Amino acid sequence: MNDTQIAGIKGRRVWDSRGNPTVEAEITLASGAQGRAIAPAGASRGTREATDLRDGGSSLCGKGVAKAVANIDGPIARALIGRDVLDQSGADAALCALDPSPSKAVLGGNATVAVSLAVLHAAAAAAREPLWRRVASAYGRQPSIPLPEIQIFGGGAHAGRRVDVQDFMIMVPGASSFEEVMEITNAVYFAAGDLMASRGRLAGVADEGGWWPAFDSNEEALETLCEAIVKAGETPGDRVVISLDVAASEFGRGGRYKLALENRELDSGEMIDQLGRWLDTYPIASIEDPLAEDDIEGMAAFTTRFGGRVQIVGDDYLVTNAALVRDAASNGACNAVLIKVNQVGTVTEAVETYLTAERAGWRSVVSARSGETEDVSISHLAIGLGAGQLKVGSFTRSERMAKWNECIRIQEQLGASAFVAGAPLHNTWWSKKNDRTTV
Repeated sequence: MNDTQIAGIKGRRVWDSRGNPTVEAEITLASGAQGRAIAPAGASRGTREATDLRDGGSSLCGKGVAKAVANIDGPIARALIGRDVLDQSGADAALCALDPSPSKAVLGGNATVAVSLAVLHAAAAAAREPLWRRVASAYGRQPSIPLPEIQIFGGGAHAGRRVDVQDFMIMVPGASSFEEVMEITNAVYFAAGDLMASRGRLAGVADEGGWWPAFDSNEEALETLCEAIVKAGETPGDRVVISLDVAASEFGRGGRYKLALENRELDSGEMIDQLGRWLDTYPIASIEDPLAEDDIEGMAAFTTRFGGRVQIVGDDYLVTNAALVRDAASNGACNAVLIKVNQVGTVTEAVETYLTAERAGWRSVVSARSGETEDVSISHLAIGLGAGQLKVGSFTRSERMAKWNECIRIQEQLGASAFVAGAPLHNTWWSKKNDRTTV
């Protein structure tokens, strides 16, 4: 064996931020270099995304991962040992050949994503370079520090469905540095908590670290978020804008949307009108999954109406799938895609989706999941690809802050000029209102 050949692969059960079992893969090369990665898990999941393989039964609430770990130690190890770790696409193709099902149901998407990311880490170790640089060199990209998208209020599946909208977030395209984004977010986050506590609206902390709200309506969350921005010393829509993840597939099906918090049911057109009123009233620069994944006509209609003024991100609608991005682009639905490696199961497939979106003239947001760990791979992927935007949850909880802190370390290596600031939002409400395209 030469030094960059895979000599050993080991799977193990570890635990995620919700206390559920998940899968870690560790790859050892002939040189002794190693790479290790952990699979995240989502609570709000698109029906077409890769499937986590769980054991079922009564133990661990059916969420055990012994089968997925066994697949890593067995068929995956047999297929990859002896391969050159520098050949990411070859390793991922071998995984897909073992499990050609679209949902990775045989091996488990949790097994394939952990192994695929571990291959990438091992390749970086073999090359004696940081992971972000390995990504940039492997795919011919110009690395940059992304603009964060940070949750302030959690909702939907992340907070016991206490509000219908899943994420109320902020972005700071008017910041001049990554550090300034963190400082402003700190002020807004704690201002929001103080406001909610003073009004008896604070119910705790949601899955991704944002405040768990006790609001009477979805719009109350938007109003409170604007108040928090003001309390933090900022002007809503100036340096700080709002980003929403509606996650409409969680409460919409067949063109009907049930807003449980407000005891209302809307059809697709009424849902679009409702969101349009929010866009007219609040400084919203990005909106994710505004319609359900089965509402193709609704998503296209929303994009036709609002795509020139706001970033419209497909998550459950696109599940990091290059073919779905091509279809959506041809149908005029969405103008940006969320990139979640575990939605599609391998690094190669996720990068293909990213490049497909770029060729369509779309923007991309690299994203974590609600069930996360200390693994910081996505910070390196976002920076190495030059993705421009990164979404990892809120401003608290170590599984989130590990990823933001990793961006700070990498920025020190790249230099302050690598921060992209407002550039990813060049065609949005924020840039048009402020008559500028970059900061």
